[in-house]
Amino acid sequence: GPLWERPLMEVRLGELHTWLSTCSFSPQGLLGAVQKAWSSYCARYIHVRQGAPAGISMLLAGYCLLSYGWNYQHLSKASLGSPH
Repeated sequence: GPLWERPLMEVRLGELHTWLSTCSFSPQGLLGAVQKAWSSYCARYIHVRQGAPAGISMLLAGYCLLSYGWNYQHLSKASLGSPH
């Protein structure tokens, strides 16, 4: 696509000067860039797709950590051989 539509990570080093000259540095342009970057970040790292293996894995890992935390006192006493 056109150079001005490309995200920063897709711009080659030789095209950087031209890409920067097409950017809008007005307050409205900067606010739009921040909003676009935030929505891209949320889509990539915050919003987990339903049914994705990563989401299910995070859920199971969280459950294992919580379960271990709840039973830690009982497990540590049993491993040391002290009475309940």
